[in-house]
Amino acid sequence: MAINLTKGQRIDVGLQQAGTGLGWNPNAQASSEPYDLDASAFMLAESGKLVSTDFFVYYNQPVSPDGAVRSSGDNRDGEGDGDDETLFVNLGSVDARVAEIIFVVTIHEAAERKHNFGQVRNAFIRIYDQANGQEICKYELDEDFSTESAVEFGRLYRRSGAWKFEAIGRGHNGGLEGLLNQYS
Repeated sequence: MAINLTKGQRIDVGLQQAGTGLGWNPNAQASSEPYDLDASAFMLAESGKLVSTDFFVYYNQPVSPDGAVRSSGDNRDGEGDGDDETLFVNLGSVDARVAEIIFVVTIHEAAERKHNFGQVRNAFIRIYDQANGQEICKYELDEDFSTESAVEFGRLYRRSGAWKFEAIGRGHNGGLEGLLNQYS
């Protein structure tokens, strides 16, 4: 049975092949411009910075150099139920220099289109077993990020040789570029 997490809650993952599904529904009535949200992963060293820029997985760089993180591709509208984008993680193959993997969702061209996460509903991150599709945990964002164009949904991190997941739910301004500056 899946665990519904609250912000800051942590659990042991206990998997080698984890699917990280991210979902959202933009409020089309809030803007005449189309919404394009993107899931990305930052693979960070103990320093809290990217191991190298190659360890940033997103729509233009869909696989990490160690092959451990792979993107499902870019969903440009977020329509429908379920996962909109997925980041597949082979935890047994993650480069030893990686201490944590941060999962974020950003709004493409947010400033130009006047979009923010306050216009996004039903946002979530879930971790599931790739082998059988069984959901391990889910975190539903319930805050109103009315000015933010990027949100850290959650993170996988290593502790004592085991992988754990933490629900984060932290908003950022500056979109993808702002996060790249923070983690580079």
